[in-house]
Amino acid sequence: MTGDVDEVPESRGGRAMRGGTQPLTFKPRRRRMSPRRAAVYERMRSTLLADHGGPIDLAALVDPADDVILEIGFGGGESVAELALARPHESIIGVEVHTPGVARVLEDVERHGLTNVRVVEGDALLFLDRVPVGSLAGVRIWFPDPWPKVRQRDKRIVRSATIGSVVERLRPDGVLHLATDVTDYAVQMQTVCDADGRLAGGVVDRPSWRPLTRFEQRGHLEGRDATDLVYRRV
Repeated sequence: MTGDVDEVPESRGGRAMRGGTQPLTFKPRRRRMSPRRAAVYERMRSTLLADHGGPIDLAALVDPADDVILEIGFGGGESVAELALARPHESIIGVEVHTPGVARVLEDVERHGLTNVRVVEGDALLFLDRVPVGSLAGVRIWFPDPWPKVRQRDKRIVRSATIGSVVERLRPDGVLHLATDVTDYAVQMQTVCDADGRLAGGVVDRPSWRPLTRFEQRGHLEGRDATDLVYRRV
């Protein structure tokens, strides 16, 4: 494959297997990148953040005046640059395991000269451990891998332990925004979030500002409607 159109996998970001002890929350589907995008990736890869290591200093990474948003599993990456341009008061740290999506965002960063985007290629939950408690204005988890089979449900990224860790990183009144087009996953998301006493919120109408990605468009064509859930840390 030499074009860019189909080079991004269907699944969304999540957690990598580490030493065989942690469940996968993504399905690796590696696809080749176009020569142009591969060149951008090689040129820009030195700007990538590591998913492991000690606590990160957000003030050294982004403008301290910005609202810091962590986007877990940005997939094809279409939404990252669009939101970074439309919402310049936000600094987005996007985490994704699939290299084509990472390359897409790096290309957008270079093309638009974006200073409010940082990218992590790797394990979202490992990186979350590096984020200071109470430091994030928001966390976005849009269309994570649904792991549809019952025996796979423990691999879903939106589960009690994960959301507990996410909420710890939110500042007071920070926002957790979830989206999925899988009905039973939407129910699971709401059940998990409603059970955390630090969160208040629920299902909302689809926000007009949330970008419509190719993944969501394909879901519409296949008869799947998205559910958005928005919670605030109280």
